Amino acid sequence: MDSGMSVVSIWSLLACSLQLLAAGLLTQRCGGRVLVQDRWVVLWLFYDVIVHLTMEGPFVYMSLGGGAVETSEGPLAELWKEYGKADRRWLVSDPTIVSIEILTVVLDSMLGLLLIHAVLKDQYYRHFLQVALCVCELYGGWMTFCPDWLMGSPHLDTSRPLYLWVYLVFFNGIWVLVPVLLLVQSWFSLRSLHIPKRGETRKRK
Repeated sequence: MDSGMSVVSIWSLLACSLQLLAAGLLTQRCGGRVLVQDRWVVLWLFYDVIVHLTMEGPFVYMSLGGGAVETSEGPLAELWKEYGKADRRWLVSDPTIVSIEILTVVLDSMLGLLLIHAVLKDQYYRHFLQVALCVCELYGGWMTFCPDWLMGSPHLDTSRPLYLWVYLVFFNGIWVLVPVLLLVQSWFSLRSLHIPKRGETRKRK
């Protein structure tokens, strides 16, 4: 079976690796004083914001600039054309996809930056922002794929391992797995704040 690997796909994966490296360097520079667990959170948040701004931001620009990815030129256009082999909607400025990406680039990036500050400075609103961001990410993923699934996935190409397991499953799956893990973390953190108060109330009674 043809794996689908090409020069463009290799460069695309390398670009993703460089984004992760940039997130790691920013985390090392800014997150040295926070707990180890929170350093992993900050690493994810930096990576999340970098991806939203440097990849999805240009996608929105290309989609709203009077054309579409498939008619655009440049390195980022080629990257999205490569991903578009797995999901054609990204090539043709699908209204649902573009609408979701506008919110992702603007709202999720803003929440991500605010949450980085909240984690690093141990702000009281940290878990409020964390829950809000995770819900946005999960809802965005659901609305990206559910409409196409309901139609029988006519725009998805799963015939090659690269398209199915790397582009569709891995790169979308991490935006499901990590937000779910962060929601669990927020659940236990908020629960730990409530338990002492509940104990004090019982003692007063």
